[in-house]
Formats: sequence, structure tokens, C-alpha cells
Amino acid sequence: MKIGIFDSGLGGLIITHSLTQALPQYDYVYLGDTARVPYGNRSHDTIYEFTRAAIDHLFARGCGIVIVACNTASAEALHKLQGEYLPKHHPGKAVLGVLIPAAEAAVAATKTGRIGVLATNATISSGAFDRELGKLFLDVQVTSVAAPLLVPLVENDATKWAAPIIADYLRPLGGVDTLILGCTHYPLFKHLIADQMGHGVTIISQDEIIPAKVHQYLIAHPGLDLTISKQRSREFLVTDLTDQAVQLAARLYGKPIKIDRVEL
Repeated sequence: MKIGIFDSGLGGLIITHSLTQALPQYDYVYLGDTARVPYGNRSHDTIYEFTRAAIDHLFARGCGIVIVACNTASAEALHKLQGEYLPKHHPGKAVLGVLIPAAEAAVAATKTGRIGVLATNATISSGAFDRELGKLFLDVQVTSVAAPLLVPLVENDATKWAAPIIADYLRPLGGVDTLILGCTHYPLFKHLIADQMGHGVTIISQDEIIPAKVHQYLIAHPGLDLTISKQRSREFLVTDLTDQAVQLAARLYGKPIKIDRVEL
């Protein structure tokens, strides 16, 4: 079996790259739902159905574990998938999210308890980060800001226009000492965000923390780890094969990457 990575768009490529660099021995399948990105402005039910279809597709392709690299999907669909859907339809397999690991990293990093979250509309509206941070740190003070324009900038190869937009989004976050980038597209902006926030703010970027969390999970579940094939194979799948997907994959890996189009 393989490790699957699902995202609503191209942000999952960043997580996939970080995983394949840190844990290169495993076989991976990346699936980006680029035909229906972004998820951040969609309803709860629609996000759940899109995410369910994606994990079904990855399990059908031989994955034993799926990383839901989309924070919106993690916030809106993960709990129901883990608690209700998997036991009935995919017993023995696992689906992990990226939201809780980011919250854990932020709580470990903060010195003042003032934590900022930058994410999509759906993730912010769900209150998922507020809930998880509150479970980990009773006196936490969370400032959450929706940044709906950042995903389209990545998906449309328009990141050069990001600086003034990011500056506007970051204005309400003055006073935080830790900032969670709550979307897998946002690591492309992490250096720009860090520069604008200043040296006193710790940036929690999921591409930097997810590989260690996946490694810890596999160590804790040796039976699952034994089933994951270790031939260093990589598959890259999207629901809409765009120039942006091809260019970002080549940029991350430093060479052209074969990407195939699939339907969900």
C-alpha cells in the first residue's frame, strides 16, 4: 500500500514534496482537486462530499493511509470521515489531517499565548483552530483572519501580486507571537509573511511540521507501517491538468514531473 496526500488544489504538492524529501523510502500518491478549487468558500456538505470522493479514489489506488493536506477539508470533513465513514467503508485504513499538528506546534512555540491563524473562509468560520488551540492551552488568545485571495493567487500563477494583499490581511494580527499558516498553499508565502510580521513572530508552516508528525504516527502504528510499500514510487494526479500544476511541480522538484488527470 501507499501513502496518499489529498488537497483541494496545488497546495498539497508542497506537502507532498516535504514528505518525499523527509521520508523518501515510501511510495506516495498525490491527488489535487484542481477542477473544483478553492474549497474555502463552499458549504460544509459540499466539502465533505468532495473530500469523501477523494479519499475513496486514493484508497482504490492502493493507499493505506491518506493525509488530508487541505485545512478546509480537515476542519469540515475529517471528524465525520474518521468517526463514521472509515469504520464502515475502509476498516483498517487511516485518514489524518494537518490542522491539529499545526495547533500543537503553535502551542509549543508561543511564549505569550497570543496565537494568530491565517486561513480560508471555511476554515476560519468552522472555528476548528480556535477549538483545538483552546483544548491545548486554556488561556490562549486566538486572532483568526480569513485570507480568501491567497489560494487563487497560487492556483493562477499570480503570486507576484501577493505582497500588498498579505500586508492587508496581516494588519489585525499585530501582537501575536506565533502565526499559523492554516492553508497548505500558504507556505509559498511564508518568507514574505515572516518578513512582514517581524523577527519576534514564529511562523508555523505545515510543510515544515507534517513530515515529522507522519513519521511519529507510523512509528506508533508499526502494523500499518509494515503494509506501506517502500519502492520510492511517486504518482501525481489532478482533476484538471493546468499549466500551473505542471510548473509548480517542476519548481518544487527541480525537474519536470509527470502529472495525470483523473475524475472523481
